Amino acid sequence: MTGPSYAHRGPVINVLLIILTVALIALLVWGLLTANLVAAVVAGAGLAVDIVLAGGVMLLVPEDMRSQATERMLRVSSSVLTHMNGGLTPENCTAVCQLLLPETTAAAVAMCDDEALLAIVGGDESKHRAGEPNSPTTRDVITSGRMQTFSYSEENEWLDVDDDAASTPRDKEYPVGVAVPLMVREHAVGTLEFFYRNGSDVDRTQLTIARGFGELLSTQLSAYELDRQAELTARAEVKALQAQINPHFLFNTLNTIAAFTRTDPAKARDLLREFSAFYRRTLQSSQSLIPLAEELEQTRRYLTIEKARFGEDRILESESVAPGCEKVMVPGFIVQPIVENAVRHAMRDEGPLTIDVQVVKDGNDVLIAVADDGLGMTEDVAERLLSGSSQDSSNSSRGTGIALRNVSERLQRFYGGDSSVEVMSKLGEGTCVTLRLAGVAPKDTDGRIE
Repeated sequence: MTGPSYAHRGPVINVLLIILTVALIALLVWGLLTANLVAAVVAGAGLAVDIVLAGGVMLLVPEDMRSQATERMLRVSSSVLTHMNGGLTPENCTAVCQLLLPETTAAAVAMCDDEALLAIVGGDESKHRAGEPNSPTTRDVITSGRMQTFSYSEENEWLDVDDDAASTPRDKEYPVGVAVPLMVREHAVGTLEFFYRNGSDVDRTQLTIARGFGELLSTQLSAYELDRQAELTARAEVKALQAQINPHFLFNTLNTIAAFTRTDPAKARDLLREFSAFYRRTLQSSQSLIPLAEELEQTRRYLTIEKARFGEDRILESESVAPGCEKVMVPGFIVQPIVENAVRHAMRDEGPLTIDVQVVKDGNDVLIAVADDGLGMTEDVAERLLSGSSQDSSNSSRGTGIALRNVSERLQRFYGGDSSVEVMSKLGEGTCVTLRLAGVAPKDTDGRIE
């Protein structure tokens, strides 16, 4: 049946079904009261057929109409989720209310946080402003964490709130409503509220819509909170790395520069420039990814300072980066701390320490390897350092372990569980720390992995 034909015949069929249902119910009641079993059986059978016919009428709704309704609801839901990406803000809440109002019979839709009204759309919006304190109903929903209906009409047809509760202008303008808590980690952080002018406007469908969108918004707010906590954790981890800056390194560097001011003023100026750039980058808040080239440049600055302190022949470094990999975006402080660990813990009392940094592609991944030919360590110690365990280790070892674990956790957070840090070491021969950055290998112009 096509859309237009159903539009004309649908109401007629519905009326006929209603009349038939009433007649059959009347016949059934009469048959039962008069003990007329034949009439009762006929009425019962007729009601069964009537139910089947009613179901068939629902199936007569054209498929394209059902499809359009589904697509519309998916679009609205997708848009609602998009606007909630930034959390509960007046701007986001206003956009969400504007999207939801046409999907209900409500006269207005509002959203609140745990303290005040954030947005309201519908009715006379000029009477309401963001920042109005929450109504008693809103506070009760946030406290209980349960959806509630409410009414301030004289008939008192909804009894979910106290009659003597102080009302707000919103309550007087819209006497009937539904308030749904927005839940994050089992705690209500706000409400989604639908206001109606008459109790008859609130039916099972409206309650289902309210509950459904409340759960949808709660899910997105929970995801936003998780992202926010992950970002805060990442920042805290970077701060932890920054806090590991060895004060001895600072004082030794300043003493080295001071010494060069007497023997080689030009070199002292160059070192001071490198030292300034190194600490400026170190103290910056690393809130975003940076090109690998910048991280390697920071590493070279560090080595320049340490070579000036220990002597040019005491630290030998080499670097090799596969084409395109220098542009790969990485979190700060993933290479320099590993190189610093090599200088602090792998250098012998005599002879040079060679540090080699290699960046290569391995399928879809990028591998960054930092190898040295220093003192090395046992497999046991290497495992403890990667886990960040402080058991049976010195203060300096604890610092190394924290740095490696920190790098490992941040790689997995940015690039997924397939990313990793691997430590291979042999006592007396050296150590190699390999970082695997999953799925970031640069592609050529044809879209293939180079």
